[in-house]
Amino acid sequence: MIVKTTIIGIACCALVAPLAFGKDSQTVTFEKGVTVAGAAPVTTVERGETASYQPPKTLVVRNEGTGHYVLDGRGHVFDSTGKRVQSRVRPGAHVQVYFANNRGVRTIDHVVVD
Repeated sequence: MIVKTTIIGIACCALVAPLAFGKDSQTVTFEKGVTVAGAAPVTTVERGETASYQPPKTLVVRNEGTGHYVLDGRGHVFDSTGKRVQSRVRPGAHVQVYFANNRGVRTIDHVVVD
């Protein structure tokens, strides 16, 4: 009986020991950088002020020269600290309009309210 208990005890230790000393599986991750080549869009800045009448969800900017620009819908309008403007921009506020010129197409990139 003692021999049978000893053999069962050794067999159980033999089955449990690999679990106690086993290693965790490790995952190796390789990162590879990607290089993108291309012409960067040319950015220009023009100053202006917001118009007195602005339809809902539209920002109308009068240029200091001639003409005006209309930013329709949700645009990229920021304050001077870089935070997004969520409220209505008051009429007459001074703004800087940043344009991106990509292959001859001039579009409004974002507007900064002074």
